[in-house]
Amino acid sequence: MLCFRANPPTLFLLFLLSLFLFRPEVVSEASIFPTSHIQGYHKSLVSGEKEQGEVLPWRKIERRNLVEGNEGANNSSLILAEKRTQRKDPLNDFKKYTGGWNISNQHYWASVGFTAAPFFVIAGIWFVLFALCLFVICIRHCCCQLDSYGYSRIAYALSLIFLILFTIAAIVGCIVLYIGQGKFHATKTISVDSTILSPDIQKSIDDVDKKINASASTLSTQTGDNKDRIQHGLDRVRLALVIVAAVMLFLAFLGFLFSILGLQFLVYTLVIFGWILVAGTFILCGVFNLLHNVAGDACVAMDQWVQNPTAHTSLDDILPCVDNATAQETLLQTKNVTHQLVTVVNGIINTVANRNFPPQLAPLYYNQSGPLVPVLCNPFHSNLSERMCASGEVSLYNSSEVWKKYTCNISTPSGICTTPGRLTPQFYSQMSAAVNISYGLYRYGPFLVNLQDCTFVRDTFTDISHDHCPGLRRYSQWIYIGLVIVSAAVMLSLMFWVIYARERRHRVYTKQHDARVEGVNKSH
Repeated sequence: MLCFRANPPTLFLLFLLSLFLFRPEVVSEASIFPTSHIQGYHKSLVSGEKEQGEVLPWRKIERRNLVEGNEGANNSSLILAEKRTQRKDPLNDFKKYTGGWNISNQHYWASVGFTAAPFFVIAGIWFVLFALCLFVICIRHCCCQLDSYGYSRIAYALSLIFLILFTIAAIVGCIVLYIGQGKFHATKTISVDSTILSPDIQKSIDDVDKKINASASTLSTQTGDNKDRIQHGLDRVRLALVIVAAVMLFLAFLGFLFSILGLQFLVYTLVIFGWILVAGTFILCGVFNLLHNVAGDACVAMDQWVQNPTAHTSLDDILPCVDNATAQETLLQTKNVTHQLVTVVNGIINTVANRNFPPQLAPLYYNQSGPLVPVLCNPFHSNLSERMCASGEVSLYNSSEVWKKYTCNISTPSGICTTPGRLTPQFYSQMSAAVNISYGLYRYGPFLVNLQDCTFVRDTFTDISHDHCPGLRRYSQWIYIGLVIVSAAVMLSLMFWVIYARERRHRVYTKQHDARVEGVNKSH
């Protein structure tokens, strides 16, 4: 059965995800070679769809290949997303990186990774400085005698106000982070007797079979592996973001609650956990800033690659596309096989089925009688140019239904028709099988060529660039902003947990001290 499975892109995410995900649809019942592993057709194809008057895209492909062939002699290298990717390269003495989008180039990753360096530096500074502060506070409490407390109502009020504000900011950041991650995650066994199909036709079918299956196997394997790796990575990132959002929200709420209630030991315990989590969240900020930049670079690179189909780019090392000459050879062989099969079937109709042979000429005679069988419309001339159907010819899409009316009943084992008709059930079955081959090659030949020369990839890239890239950039930025807000808010909240706990303790001590002083004064 000739089947193509298609799944419209969801995420490509980053680029390679959206690229090879399609919606499954069974599109044909004609079988000429095993193609159940072929994926990716961007249009719905339904077997039995009426072809009369329809112009299939053979000429479009020929014109495109002619243009690409003329341009091929003058094709040049193209640096994808050259302007966007000009960043400092730490592996090249911090000079500007000029290699464009190229995920196989370590200098590209070094330059785009350097954009996340500020967050990694902040995480390191925060981790070290806060550790020093905690160490100093511990030494001071353990080694120094603190006989008195200073208390300021202004400091107490301000610490409470800032604590509330930064807690609210942390909650808002968690909400932005959670919504952002949700949006981001959300874009040859056929014959007509041994005397009918000549060896050269069978060889042509085998050649087309091998070429298409070779291309399809390569595409299926590589894209399947890429999709699984990307999906697995995205699932991990999503889980990490959900956990970070939940933990940070819970931490901010508990820290605020414990500070208000004066639970000093629990506050300091949360400070230790928060100190580590904030450093980790800043690192996650840097990672998502890197992903945001890579996604933006990929979208620009895809758009430029689509607009320059003949240029040599870094994508040529990633996408398993065949050259134009191979695609053209497949195109010609596909058309040639279709033409020869139709010619063979029409030869049987004209020389056997529609002739009235005497009984002594068996097996050509099988008591054929009744109306003549209409011949099959050949979509191509002998020079393989397109041909319009003539009056009285049946088209490829409904010939089996028409010929069924000309089938007779036979007496076994003689095979002689016992009812009017010009086709025996065996002839009808074999001719229908040959027509299925012709129809499949004619109807899906353009797609098979597109499959080989990556036209379908360009169409998919166009859809991703227009429909998915804007949302990908926007929602990855939401995550990035949400992480920054959460990190900064919780970092400042940690400070004000300590400050507010200190001021609250000083306030309680001052009130107790004032009460004792007042009691002593009254006793005197």
